[in-house]
Order: sequence, then structure tokens, then C-alpha cells
Amino acid sequence: KSELRAESFSRRFPPVHRDVIGSSGRTGVMDEDAREDKSMSTSAQPTFSRRSIARVTTDRPARYGKQLAGHMGRKITTMWDEDAETGSLTFDREGAVTGVVGISCHDGVLQLVLETDDEHLERLEHVVGIHLARFGAKDGLIVSWNRQDGMSGTTQGPLAPEDLERMRAEWEARKTSS
Repeated sequence: KSELRAESFSRRFPPVHRDVIGSSGRTGVMDEDAREDKSMSTSAQPTFSRRSIARVTTDRPARYGKQLAGHMGRKITTMWDEDAETGSLTFDREGAVTGVVGISCHDGVLQLVLETDDEHLERLEHVVGIHLARFGAKDGLIVSWNRQDGMSGTTQGPLAPEDLERMRAEWEARKTSS
């Protein structure tokens, strides 16, 4: 059985860039053509004071990990390594990095390790968790975060069909008002 460890994120995942599919066809890997199209920095990730971990039980951890990275890559920097079944989400939509989530797949478990600061902890738990709970609604996915200090974090899911419909209506309302 795979060992679940919450080792330092920076040691497990290299710096990442906005999700790009270059001529190599691999998500998150930038080839020379893609580098010319986007100016990027490979500076080190900031150090964060808080960590929260979610271990989501599922028969399909790689499917959900890839889907989460692919979907979130529309707005933030993501990486997914198909072979290693690992990835990351770097919350940099506003410019500065506010948090990083390491994604790893194990036997029957999708592990998410969020590193951020106090100001962004609850919101980023919710953003990542609600997306995953929505993707896995038919499978009844539950994302429960546990913080490094031993306290429980937020929980998302399981979502019922009426929850999904309400969320869809709220999204449509936001879309039309902007």
C-alpha cells in the first residue's frame, strides 16, 4: 500500500507555470515554442505558514486529480504528471502566489496538501474542495481538510443533485452580472 506522507511541498513538486500544452502534448510541460509565447519566471515558491491536508477516498484518484488540475488550469497555474500521477495547483490568479496544492494519488486515495497563510486558508480549502466534490458528485466524494495544528478544516460534499443545480444557477447569475 502506498505511504501517505505530507512532506514539504517544495521538495515533492517543482515550480510550476500556467498550464500550457506545447507541441510535446504533455500538460504542464513547456516546450520552447510555448516559452516564447508566454513570459514566465521560474522563481521559487513562497514559504507559507499553514498546511492543510485532505485525503479523499475514491476508486479513481488519478482521474479526479487530472480533472482538477485540468479544470483549475483555466484560471491558475497547474501541473499534472500522467506517469507519476502527481500534480499541483498554484493560486496565482491575482499575480502573487497565495497558496499551492500538491496532488498525489495512492491506492484508493487522492491526497491534497494545501500550503498557504492564515488569510487564504479557509477560502482555498473551499475552492479546491468544492470543485472536487462537484466533479465527484455521482461518486459521493467528500473532501475533509485537516490542518497541521490538528484542527479540522472545512468539508465539501457529498453534493446532492439539488446542490449542483443551485451552484449552477449561482454561477449563471454571476456570469450574467459581470
